[in-house]
Amino acid sequence: MKNLGVKAFVAIGMLSAIAYVLMLLNFPMPMFPTWLKIDFSDVPALVGAIIMGPAAGVLIELIKNLLDIISTGSESGIPVGHIANFTTGLLFILPTYFVYKKVQSKKGVISGLIVATIITTIGMSVLNYFVFFPMYEIFMGFKMPKLMIITAIAPFNFIKCIMISIVFIVFYNKMAERLNKMRTAF
Repeated sequence: MKNLGVKAFVAIGMLSAIAYVLMLLNFPMPMFPTWLKIDFSDVPALVGAIIMGPAAGVLIELIKNLLDIISTGSESGIPVGHIANFTTGLLFILPTYFVYKKVQSKKGVISGLIVATIITTIGMSVLNYFVFFPMYEIFMGFKMPKLMIITAIAPFNFIKCIMISIVFIVFYNKMAERLNKMRTAF
């Protein structure tokens, strides 16, 4: 964080705003519960992490979720969904960044996205079972069937990660040279 200068904070602010707008442009998947929605708001966080490091990606995820909490609120008074979204974002962008850091190429990006998809799918299944479903039960007063983790949550997270990965790979293919120049500027 100490290494992030004014340019980096401006870039983080801009990427956070883009992520927030992308978060608002969410849509449900036909075969899943309507509260599970796809959005591409993790793409700006991935860009920020690749350019400026993992702290930037984490800040973008945090700011995006804080903006959404302020604008949409939370049904339970406790932003369980926002905490889950933030956690999902971290489980996705951090592995992508660390694998990419080892192999800074298109192969590194693809490998990182594959690793991140697996980690996110498994990690969010475990966290939903032990943390988020119990939080919904406590704060919202309804019991969520644990079977839903296998039938809906894990497949949804897997599909969402694949969709985000495809969008990011297309973006990376178009912008790889510029991203490398931007990385040296920060």
